[in-house]
Amino acid sequence: MKIIKSKKESFHQATAITIGTFDGVHIGHQKIISRLINTAKKQGLDAVILTFFPHPRMVLQKDTSIKLINTLNEKAEILENLGLDILYIKEFTQEFSRLTAEDFVSKILVNQLNVKKIIIGYDHHFGRNRTANIDDLIAFGEQYNFEVEEITAQEINDVSVSSTKIRQALLQGDIKTANSYLGYHFMLNGSVVKGKGLGHTIGFPTANIQIDETYKLIPKHGVYVVSSIINNKTYYGMMNIGVNPTVSNDIKQSIEVHFFNFNNSIYGNALTIKLLHRLRDEIKFESVDALKEQLKNDEISSKLYLENNEPK
Repeated sequence: MKIIKSKKESFHQATAITIGTFDGVHIGHQKIISRLINTAKKQGLDAVILTFFPHPRMVLQKDTSIKLINTLNEKAEILENLGLDILYIKEFTQEFSRLTAEDFVSKILVNQLNVKKIIIGYDHHFGRNRTANIDDLIAFGEQYNFEVEEITAQEINDVSVSSTKIRQALLQGDIKTANSYLGYHFMLNGSVVKGKGLGHTIGFPTANIQIDETYKLIPKHGVYVVSSIINNKTYYGMMNIGVNPTVSNDIKQSIEVHFFNFNNSIYGNALTIKLLHRLRDEIKFESVDALKEQLKNDEISSKLYLENNEPK
């Protein structure tokens, strides 16, 4: 899959396109993307997703509090695995938001992306102040020689999933619902950095995960069963998201993973942590001994979950 961020690059091969932020690339998105890819193959076109970054709300509403399910790299990896040909990431700016609908169609879709087919939802709006709709797009298609395939309300409603619902589920710690809507395990990508070493002192050494993208959504504080691939081998473990209230007065959030049957040093490694199941809330215990006892119980619960739910 090719990733394009250039403002100037034009496509020589004719394209089939769908447009959107596609945060989470959930099962509803996947239905549209599958249709796009299959249509493109049949018609000898490149399958292209036109997406935007930063998220329009960050620019138009100055909403820096919005957190996204995927980082750009995560989104790209998921789309590549689905078989997409090209991911075109358009920088979303105030200037871009002021483009008229016809300028967007003629300058971006036609002249730059060489569009011959657009697959889009019935409720799609675009152009300055989002005043143009699907009917306008169909009219532009007749004018500029491209076809518009409309995804009906019924087709979209058949999959009652949205990025907003997934964000809410993650913030509530409902990883089961989030994963079922995503069609894959929610993931955190980060690098392993040195922590305070408190885990070693109580028999549960942890890898401290640092996530660089401040816009990445972090689920509700608590303890989760997780997996990660390290040196081409899958390891399972339990992860705490929170502030370690029993052993620390620090209010800064940390993400720490204790891997089972793993003793290697992985400082500096980039890891993808997949969240499989949520065990419990983060709790402040009366003593370190009480915390150690709970961690032993968490490990038993984690392994029991893995035994019953993960492929052998």
